[in-house]
Amino acid sequence: MADVEFETIKAEEMKFGKNNFLEVARKRAVSQDGSNEFIAISRGYFLPDGTKRFRRSLAVPDEAGIIEFIVRKLNEFHSDAPAAEKPAEEKPKEEAPAEDAPAEESQPKESQPKESQPKE
Repeated sequence: MADVEFETIKAEEMKFGKNNFLEVARKRAVSQDGSNEFIAISRGYFLPDGTKRFRRSLAVPDEAGIIEFIVRKLNEFHSDAPAAEKPAEEKPKEEAPAEDAPAEESQPKESQPKESQPKE
């Protein structure tokens, strides 16, 4: 079996919880047979001295169709989460409701002058 070396081309991490992190990285596996690039999504934790330890990792082929599928499904599943679990989103500004309208427009109809209508 040929030795395989892994190179990290680019990696970004997001810390969460007390000492956990998620890392998304573009990596390259290099062997005598050639090289192959892939996307790795890893979860890990930090030791007290700051050293990273990885618990789990998922390697995804660097193919547009597969990446698009994963992104679409993550977004769909995220939108299905209960409202309490979703981060607050900024709502677009709407027109002022009727109660914020000027005073003469918000008065009851009886107090506004009636238009004269021709009698039949």
